[in-house]
Amino acid sequence: MKAALYARVSLDEHEDDRRYQDPENQLIPLREWAKTQGFEVYNEYVDKASGADAGRPGFRALIKDSMFRYFGIILVWKLDRFSRENMSNVVSYITQLKNRGIALMSLTENWVDTRKENPTSELVIAFMSWAAAEERRKISERTKAGIRRLRAIGAWKGGRPRKGGVPCPSQNLSVVKGTFSTIGNSEVV
Repeated sequence: MKAALYARVSLDEHEDDRRYQDPENQLIPLREWAKTQGFEVYNEYVDKASGADAGRPGFRALIKDSMFRYFGIILVWKLDRFSRENMSNVVSYITQLKNRGIALMSLTENWVDTRKENPTSELVIAFMSWAAAEERRKISERTKAGIRRLRAIGAWKGGRPRKGGVPCPSQNLSVVKGTFSTIGNSEVV
């Protein structure tokens, strides 16, 4: 069976270091796992972005290719690497994948395995999706609290800081609503 590997990394959380984590930390063990499971790796999809952004290019390409059934399973490090969107979106992605015959498995969370019907797994996936979205909300709250504190002492200059010469461009990625319905309505040969 062909497998897609999906890795997503975020910025390091140190305020003095705006570098992204290395996706190879996820991809190397995912490649090894795919090999031990007898899967042929079709493609590796990587994003360096927030899991809350549905417009991540790698994620959108993964979803698009899944609609054409180029692979039968998606392997991820953890569910929160797949998405940190709200629970209903994550569950919707997984349901749409299952409806197309595409499974999702997590290397580090053995309860994330949609190859077989398992109501307990579905409940845990829904709960963990909610927890991931909550963690994203808390990170946002902490960031906003830091900005308020800096504004109060006159140290906030606005925008994203540029540390170590690494630019942090503002990206206006439009969120593609109905990704599955648009692509899913395409005729598959």
